[in-house]
Amino acid sequence: MEKLFTSTDHSLQQSQELITGSEVLLRGLLREGVECVFGYPGGNVLYIYDAMVGNPDFKHILTRHEQGAIHAADGYARSTGKVGVCIATSGPGATNLVTGIATAYMDSVPLVVITGNVPTTVMGTDAFQEADIISITMSITKHSYLVRDIHDLPRIIHEAFHIANTGRKGPVLIDIPKDVSNQTMLFQPSNPINLRGYNGTPSPNQAEVDELIQAIAESERPVIIAGGGVVYSNASNELLEFVNKTKIPVTTTLLGLGGFPSAHDLWLGMPGHHGTYTANMAIQNADLIISIGSRFDDRVTMKVDGFAPCAKRIAHIDIDPAEIGKNIKTDIACIGDIKAVLKYANTKALPSQSSSWIHKIHENKAMYPLRYKDSETELKPQYVLEMINETTRGDAIITTDVGQHQMWVAQFYKFKHPRSLLTSGGLGTMGFGFPSAIGAQVGNPDRLVISVNGDGGMQMCAQEMAICAINHIPVKIVVINNQVLGMVKQQQQIIHENRFSHIDLAGSPDFVKLAEAYGIKGLRASNKADASRIWQEALNIPGPVLVEFVVPKKENVYPMVLPGTTLDQMIMGDFE
Repeated sequence: MEKLFTSTDHSLQQSQELITGSEVLLRGLLREGVECVFGYPGGNVLYIYDAMVGNPDFKHILTRHEQGAIHAADGYARSTGKVGVCIATSGPGATNLVTGIATAYMDSVPLVVITGNVPTTVMGTDAFQEADIISITMSITKHSYLVRDIHDLPRIIHEAFHIANTGRKGPVLIDIPKDVSNQTMLFQPSNPINLRGYNGTPSPNQAEVDELIQAIAESERPVIIAGGGVVYSNASNELLEFVNKTKIPVTTTLLGLGGFPSAHDLWLGMPGHHGTYTANMAIQNADLIISIGSRFDDRVTMKVDGFAPCAKRIAHIDIDPAEIGKNIKTDIACIGDIKAVLKYANTKALPSQSSSWIHKIHENKAMYPLRYKDSETELKPQYVLEMINETTRGDAIITTDVGQHQMWVAQFYKFKHPRSLLTSGGLGTMGFGFPSAIGAQVGNPDRLVISVNGDGGMQMCAQEMAICAINHIPVKIVVINNQVLGMVKQQQQIIHENRFSHIDLAGSPDFVKLAEAYGIKGLRASNKADASRIWQEALNIPGPVLVEFVVPKKENVYPMVLPGTTLDQMIMGDFE
């Protein structure tokens, strides 16, 4: 991929210059190291967009929908570990960001979201395109600012980035009224941050970690549940060292995939609703559960009062004290940045008494692998994901939308590295997959980025193909087309006894022609031979490509744990 943006010296003149609030904003973003902003202009951010004219240092990508902008910023943040930035105008522009803000909030993704607002002189009068976005997003932002005075803007920008990217990370919103963006001030960089009462990254309590180390030494059947916090704290190497020293098997949640190498002998796969037999049975029979950066989400625990019934102790390592004991009673709490906690733990870690336990786990892995009934006449979606895994050797950045294809990616793509799977875990946002891949590609211009989508979710964001074509962003767009809302269909089939209601996606566009209409190469396959050939063709094309794989609508995701049941009550599908 040709690098979109050249690196820029962000050192800016400190001389006293009279500049507008819009110029203060752009300078502040550059000072924070922002490489690219994703956005969509409108009336109340016109001064901000005017300030971009003739500013070669400031890079902006015009998406085709505000939701595309925030999902792209989200993908950029998840894949790079930096703060993603997006901008939209007031009213409908701001409210179109709400789903993306909630998506980032649920998954602890650092974003700075900039919205315009009506002038302060008419705020509260139901002025044209006025919406109280601060109140609307109060429960889904880590913090928010309404800028009423231009002199506060340099400080607010600096604080917003600090808050977004420290502690438990998350989105911060900056709402700028139109008149404030046009006020002038003598520019002066912000002072060092001093936020009273904000301790973003608490230091680990060594006594708590020592208690965990002692519990491991006494354990015979320990299991680690590693979540997204391992990835976000850049603690993958520390986790690997910890596992190698303690000999504890590891299951990685959906957001934790890639945080521990899938090829490791002690990796169990993903746990929970569509988790592996080995992972779920290990949790149910463990005498010690150690959650590391995982919040005991309901899709992992399933029936809470039947979760890990054999566990004598449950430990939880997390940076957010609010998560301790929230869903599952915790016996040992280690509060702090996971990287710091594990670094200290590794100075004292000793092997657990787990040799017999590991032998049993290896037996389960051999007896109950992930399986599906392959076909020589139909193209199975699991086969497609295995093919993608084999051709990329697990080294690509994969983004997904939400649904069956998301679970097949989690099951059949073997992630080697952290920040290689970008998916909406907590909110389950359809429309996330493709725009997030655009952000990931912008942030990782030299990596192969593949966006795997269902035919439903793809139609929620297809318009963003325009910016791939215009900006030569070489995302490989995969559409797993089964002409149905697959995950809804599966639940209606199994839980609602085949009472299917409004899931038929027949009549969707020809995705190949749609891609070509946007100026992107389109390819299609419906059998194994064509699938292998056209996928290789797609990989050989230097620019963006859409590949549609036509698969049978009857295919389901297994194993499956039904709501209200425990992890050991798995439906195994064709291999019951």
